Amino acid sequence: MDELLDILNSNGQKTGKTALKSTAHKEGLYHATVHVWVYTSDRKVLLQQRGFNKETYPGYWDVSVAGHIHAGESIEKAAIREVKEEIGLNITIDQLEKITVKKGERIHANGIVDREFYHIFLLKLTVPFSFLKKQNEEVESIALFDFQILKSTKPSINLVPNPTEHYDFIYNNLLASV
Repeated sequence: MDELLDILNSNGQKTGKTALKSTAHKEGLYHATVHVWVYTSDRKVLLQQRGFNKETYPGYWDVSVAGHIHAGESIEKAAIREVKEEIGLNITIDQLEKITVKKGERIHANGIVDREFYHIFLLKLTVPFSFLKKQNEEVESIALFDFQILKSTKPSINLVPNPTEHYDFIYNNLLASV
């Protein structure tokens, strides 16, 4: 879906301009996203396998839930919406634990210039895994993995290639939350 996004400056502040996601990715315009890492009390992290139709990293395993913040939408409402859309879970704002905002810049081989500020949250899974319903249009599969998968130098799955420091940061915050 080609959502309308607020365009940010290189410091992450809104510019007052909007653009379609496709335009932001074509022109390398800064925009905001949410990343929600879902975990269990027994040190499991929910990962999603990206749909094979995705423009970037099709079929790779990635953060539990992620998505773009729509123009005019609050960060927290975007996180709640994305959790509902991608894994079928209704949550409230007080269940989200925001841990940071990171600036990311990545140029993909297919021409997408992804410049974003991603707002990272943790969310403790308090219902059985079987209650989750993946979004068939964007998510190939969801599964629980030991936290250690984020520390493995040769994981048994194809994780989206993020810097080791990123996965270390997530791993350490997950450990601190259980």
